[in-house]
Amino acid sequence: MKEFKIQSFVLILISFILGFSEFIIIGILDDLAKEFSVSVATTGYLVTIFALVYAVSTPIITSTLKNNLYHAMVVLALIFTFGNALTIFAPNYTVLVISRVIVAIVSGSLVSLSITFATVIAPMPKRAWLVSWIFSGFSVASVFGVPLGTWISTTFGWRFTFITITLLSIITVFLIIKTLPHNLMQEKQGNVLQQFVIFKDPRIYLSVFIQTCSLAGVYVFYTYLRPIFSKTLSFNPGIITLLLTIFGVMSLISNQASGRIANSKGLRSMPLLYLIEFIVLITMPLWLQNTWLGTVDIMLVGILMYLVNSPLQLHIMGVAENDYPQSLVLASSINSIFSNLGISLGSAAGGLVVSNFGLNNVGIGGAVFTAFALISTVMLNKVNAAREPLY
Repeated sequence: MKEFKIQSFVLILISFILGFSEFIIIGILDDLAKEFSVSVATTGYLVTIFALVYAVSTPIITSTLKNNLYHAMVVLALIFTFGNALTIFAPNYTVLVISRVIVAIVSGSLVSLSITFATVIAPMPKRAWLVSWIFSGFSVASVFGVPLGTWISTTFGWRFTFITITLLSIITVFLIIKTLPHNLMQEKQGNVLQQFVIFKDPRIYLSVFIQTCSLAGVYVFYTYLRPIFSKTLSFNPGIITLLLTIFGVMSLISNQASGRIANSKGLRSMPLLYLIEFIVLITMPLWLQNTWLGTVDIMLVGILMYLVNSPLQLHIMGVAENDYPQSLVLASSINSIFSNLGISLGSAAGGLVVSNFGLNNVGIGGAVFTAFALISTVMLNKVNAAREPLY
């Protein structure tokens, strides 16, 4: 039991470090723009590039992993550490982009490997608990990692933030080597192309569209959260760190509420919730005219941003288990892949909004994507109503 607890801690630590490295750009956007003499919108494209590379590379690398998965875990973790170390010494924006691409290439596969290890080391009653905590590591990174990294960046410089991430990554690699089983082998899987038949099902391609638009709607705004706090709402750096922490707590509440929604009405609850999110986003320019009203509006987005995750993931897995059992591996990664595609799309759209219409109008851009998510959810619920419930 003691060994299981230590191994569980290491797997959760991996997801925390991955989340810390991915989300920290949002907290240091202003500092990077100043350092490399580029616009905030240009710096925001780092989020776009990272998420796009993540979405494309994850299924490719995961499907090609062979033989000993422990060796794969160590190699990918070392590449991840190298990418963050390269960020520390980036002399210009181009090298900074390259370093982020290196980190993005391996991040998704490290998540998949962590879940694979979890299913092996955890006894059956603890399996779901451990997998849920691996995903929660990203929420913890949002709650604690981003505010901590932002404070380090504000106090000592943004490079010290990545020194912190790199040191934590080195410690994590050491713990992986010392604690995880060295003989975990990849089970033989069918042809990856055979799994893609699942995307012919309208329940799946509508789910994919919902997940993409849902995250895109949030990240049009979320990518520029710190500039909104500093420039639009005129908070000082010390308060911004606290506000980022509070926003992280709101997103953690959103994740927890998502599980409750999945256990009650599931996707049938989402049209009303998307309508509320649409109103909150499209009226954001009005709220941002007042410091505290703007802050309330932002925190409302934090509570709404992840509500669809659990009911949609449960729905996708239900479709796969009932009708496409050969696609279970692919189905388990759909949420992650298309979440990052949505992040990439949303942050890119946010850059266009900021460049052409200003920070105050990012909410309107997010509302457009949210409207598409709302319409698609209504359509999916109609399709599901014609079939036996899957959840």
